[in-house]
Amino acid sequence: MTSDHTRPTEGARVLAIVNQKGGVGKTTTAINLSTALAAQGLSCLVIDLDPQGNASTGLNCHADERETSIYDALVGDTALTEIIRKTDVEHLSLAPSSIDLSGVDVEFVNDPSRAHRLKTMLEEITDETSVRATYDFIMIDCPPSLNLLTVNAMTAAEAVLVPLQCEFFALEGLSQLLNTVRRVQQNLNPSLRVDGIVLTMYDQRNRLSSQVADDVRDNLGDVVYSTLIPRNVRLSEAPSHAMPALVYDPKCAGSRAYVDLAAELLERTNTRKAA
Repeated sequence: MTSDHTRPTEGARVLAIVNQKGGVGKTTTAINLSTALAAQGLSCLVIDLDPQGNASTGLNCHADERETSIYDALVGDTALTEIIRKTDVEHLSLAPSSIDLSGVDVEFVNDPSRAHRLKTMLEEITDETSVRATYDFIMIDCPPSLNLLTVNAMTAAEAVLVPLQCEFFALEGLSQLLNTVRRVQQNLNPSLRVDGIVLTMYDQRNRLSSQVADDVRDNLGDVVYSTLIPRNVRLSEAPSHAMPALVYDPKCAGSRAYVDLAAELLERTNTRKAA
């Protein structure tokens, strides 16, 4: 059971995991941060909004097993509750992806409510409750672009979580992402905020990683999480076994880092609630 001091009173905390650059650890973060929260008994849902479907595969839901997906819910063919499935991780559920998602920008071009479709689905009352009220946390794994799917995620979310790779061009493109967040705030979701920046693929043996981490903290301050996600072989291997790293190797450095990140996220959540 979830403790009252942790569960948001209005329902799930909905976090959009966003970065228009690929290969920065969005899916790894969505899977393992959710798993770390679920390990504490918190009910979590991962929504795989990336047409590539890597979060679905990483949670042992392969493409040939997805008879229905988040695409079917977005176009109105199926209720969101009907496509959500339990994963092998206790307390963790999944709304799987489909390659059909790649066409939604064109399909919804004439729909004036196209940016609100996911938000509406999360809040729609079904069987006396809503999907948002069912979970403690909902993590939306976004595609590596600032397209309609990402805008839907940010419109539905209360906050954006940005994985940022510790490399030379780490800050390049971040201003574009933050500008998109501001536009969504102005036009679609005034309460949206940046929950934080998570530094990923950190290599303590590489001086450049430390320089980048220091540079990001100097520029962005407290919005940057203290936890560093290391460059870790076990994190990279886990998806090929269709399981989170925290299940594949719970003692590896990457798994321990996501446990620490979950603790830091919960601390920030409770601090904001108490404010």
